[in-house]
Amino acid sequence: MTRKQLLFARILFLLYLIAVAWLCFGRFDNTPDVPLSFFGIPTDKLVHFAMFLPFPVLTFFAFNRYSEKFLKSFLWLWLTFFIGALIAAGTEIGQGLTEYRSADTLDFLADLTGLGTGTIAVLLLMIRKK
Repeated sequence: MTRKQLLFARILFLLYLIAVAWLCFGRFDNTPDVPLSFFGIPTDKLVHFAMFLPFPVLTFFAFNRYSEKFLKSFLWLWLTFFIGALIAAGTEIGQGLTEYRSADTLDFLADLTGLGTGTIAVLLLMIRKK
């Protein structure tokens, strides 16, 4: 990656983290009504999935962790998943400590599903590039 591409990826990653924090801890009292489910899946679970789906991809590019040694890239990818899981757990615990949000184990599972899907996408990118 060029320096400009790396800088862009890091700025995008930082903006993403800010957006996740805002979505997890913001007050949304005056939002329009949305359907409670989409194809039988609760809407808030879809939002959690979508919030954490890009984490592995953005992290991978922001820190330019592709290596010709597949094992090294693979280990970095699993570290990324683990850090994402810690962030997801932290947001749920933090929401449980607020007066206006609640912690939900199913939200955490939706976060992990998004992280897992993003991790698999990066893994497929690595395999294709190899």
